[in-house]
Amino acid sequence: MAALVLGVAGCGAPEARQNAAAAAGAAFEAAVAAGDHVWACELLAPQTREQLEQAERKTCPVAFAAQELPEARGIQKVEAYGRQAMVRMTGDTLFLSLFDAGWKVVAAGCTPLPDQPYDCMVKGA
Repeated sequence: MAALVLGVAGCGAPEARQNAAAAAGAAFEAAVAAGDHVWACELLAPQTREQLEQAERKTCPVAFAAQELPEARGIQKVEAYGRQAMVRMTGDTLFLSLFDAGWKVVAAGCTPLPDQPYDCMVKGA
């Protein structure tokens, strides 16, 4: 049901896209906090999931369990442009893309670097 709600809310006005991206980011961080690696993997973009599995040579839930993502709390800022979004939380920044099934996490555990792109612990190719 949540995927259906996130998928439907992913379209439309900028505020609706931001809200849907924020909801997907919050769901991902809740899965991480709960140690629900199966659900966290379901919320990853297909290429990100594939990259994680290939890098670790394990199924996504097992590979994800080995990641030491930072603890995130409270959404500070959401930026959504077309089919891309960034969700900043205290402790973590997520990058998401909009797919037919809704917003999916493309990169997580991201920290900004001066004059460089973000450095992300989990990311697609």
